[in-house]
Amino acid sequence: MYLKLNIQFFAQEKTEKATPKKKRETRQKGQVAKSNDVNTAFILLFVFLFFWLLGRFVVEQLFSIAQFTLQEYLLMELTKTNVRSLFTELSFQAALVIGPVMLAAVAAAVFSNYLQVGVLFAPEAIKMKLEKIDPIKGAKRIFSVRALVEFLKSMLKISLVGLVTFSVLWISMDEILKLSLYSVGESVRIIGNLTIIMGLATAALLIFLSVLDYMYQKYDHEKNIRMSKQDVKDEYKKTEGDPLIKSKIKEKQKQMAMSRMMQEIPNADVVITNPTHYAVALKYEDGKMAAPVIVAKGVDYIALKIINVAKNNEVITVENRPLARALYSQAEIGDQVPEDLFKATAEVLAYVYRIQRKI
Repeated sequence: MYLKLNIQFFAQEKTEKATPKKKRETRQKGQVAKSNDVNTAFILLFVFLFFWLLGRFVVEQLFSIAQFTLQEYLLMELTKTNVRSLFTELSFQAALVIGPVMLAAVAAAVFSNYLQVGVLFAPEAIKMKLEKIDPIKGAKRIFSVRALVEFLKSMLKISLVGLVTFSVLWISMDEILKLSLYSVGESVRIIGNLTIIMGLATAALLIFLSVLDYMYQKYDHEKNIRMSKQDVKDEYKKTEGDPLIKSKIKEKQKQMAMSRMMQEIPNADVVITNPTHYAVALKYEDGKMAAPVIVAKGVDYIALKIINVAKNNEVITVENRPLARALYSQAEIGDQVPEDLFKATAEVLAYVYRIQRKI
């Protein structure tokens, strides 16, 4: 009894880390590692820091609004003009109180998002997509492992926040029990201080938990954008080109270079051979060139082809094994003969010129 395995299953399994290109594409779509707990923690921290630093100003403004309302507004005659001016004045005073708090919350939200994802503008993330309101996919999200993890995280946060706030109240229990002995103003001050301490303690706890949550979100994000081996290959083909096509292009380029090299052989002065393994064609124009130039070279099959083209075009071939090997290894096509080979090359050219004069 044998089991049949589909090899394509292993090729499609997402086991590879996302490539830089895939990460850029997902980032442009707004898919980044981000924890909402970080935003919540920093907003809470900034708001309660604001109350700690400027809480007296907020309280004074509230008392001022209440005092002015009881002393002035209750005595005003109710007319359309008075009601309109009353509404405008109260709205302005409320904005003075609430505005700085909202500004601190906005600054915290911007700062926390910048810490996590940096500067990012992804309009595609806010596009209307019908799949987002698909009830089937919505149900899958609700009853998924991720939803269960989020539920457990929420329960843990509620429990820990409750424990922290209860601890603050427990530590200050003696002062709380004496509130009836204090004046209204002193009681408000004590309750305000306790509220700020509880808020800052909760913010510190949430920042610690949000760091852990961000690490989990980053791990989960990297897991979700993993690629299969086939995906990596396909991306490489798109960015770098199909290896098969690239090899064909290189082969075509090599053929074109070979064709150009063969076209230069009829203009050469001499072909130095080994006699069959190496062949190097030289050209020298007196007054135009400082030294002879290599116009073609090759080994084995290419060497035989160079020799054959030279014979067909009545280019003299000279057997000089050491010089042929040295020229082939020390210079490329289009290069001048190396200085240390000048003497040997000059002797060959002198020999060639003597033969040509005899002819």
